[in-house]
Amino acid sequence: MIETFRFTSTAQGQLLDIFFGIVQRLPGPQQRTFKKLLELKEFVAKKARANRETLDPNSPRDFIDCFLVKTLQEEKNPDSFFSLEELVATTLNIFFGGTETVSTTLRYGFLILLRYPEVEEKMHEEIDRVIGRNRIPSMEDRPQMPYTEAVIHEIQRFGDMLPLALPRRVTRDVQLRGYTIPKGTEVFPMLGTVMKDPKRFARPEEFDPQHFLDEKGQFKKNEAFMPFSTGKRYCFGERLARAELFLFITSILQNFRFKSAVPPEDIDISPLLVGFATIPRLYEISVIPR
Repeated sequence: MIETFRFTSTAQGQLLDIFFGIVQRLPGPQQRTFKKLLELKEFVAKKARANRETLDPNSPRDFIDCFLVKTLQEEKNPDSFFSLEELVATTLNIFFGGTETVSTTLRYGFLILLRYPEVEEKMHEEIDRVIGRNRIPSMEDRPQMPYTEAVIHEIQRFGDMLPLALPRRVTRDVQLRGYTIPKGTEVFPMLGTVMKDPKRFARPEEFDPQHFLDEKGQFKKNEAFMPFSTGKRYCFGERLARAELFLFITSILQNFRFKSAVPPEDIDISPLLVGFATIPRLYEISVIPR
C-alpha cells in the first residue's frame, strides 16, 4: 500500500490519473504498481475464500463475513451489488482509506513533534492533567483536551494527506466561473487549496496549533478544515479516523517522549512527495519511556 501511495504521488502517477486509458498500456513504473495492486487483490480474495468455507451466517466474525452473508441473501437477485469482486474492491478501499491514511498522518505527526518539542511538551502536560498515568485514554477525554485536539487538527491540515481528494464525476452539466463542465466529466476537488487558504488561516504555510485555538485557549472549529472532503460523498470513515488519531497519539504520548538524533531546528518537515497523496520524509526517532 505504501508503494502504491508513493507512486500516485509522483509525476508519472499523476499522469496515470489524468490519462489512464493511454498510460496504463505503456511500459514504466506504473506496471509495477499494477502488479502490487493485483497482489493486494489476491491477498483479500484468498481471505474471502477462506471465510466463505467456514462461514456461519448466524455468527459473522468480521466485515468480510457480513458481506458474504448479504451475498447469500441476494444470490437470486440479478441486479445485486454483492459479489466476490465487489467484496475485494470494497475491502481494499477500507484498507487504503481507513488504514494507510491514518498511518501516514501519524508518521507525519511524530515528525512534526520532533521539530517542535515545545508542542509535544504542552501535550504531555495536558495528558497528565486530564488523563494521568494510571488509565488509558478514552474518547470522553477529548472535549477536555483542547490543545491536543488543536495539534491533531493542525497535523491533518499541515500534512494535507490527500490534497487532490478522490476523483468525482459530475452528474449534469455544471457552470463554474464562466466555464462549462459537461455531464460525466471527472473532477478532482483540490482540498489543499482550501486548507492552505491565507484568508482562513493566519500562517497557512507554517505548522501552528493556534489555528484551532481561540484567545482563551479553547478549541475552535474552522470550516476550511476538510481533510475528509465535503458534501454527500465525504469520507464515511471520518469518525473512526478521528477516534484512531486521538487514541493513538494520546496513548503514545502518555507513555513516551520523542527524541531526534539531530537538533529540532535542523529537521525538515516539508513533504517528500506531493501528488495524489502527501508522503512525509523518512526519519529516525528515539522513543523514550516517561
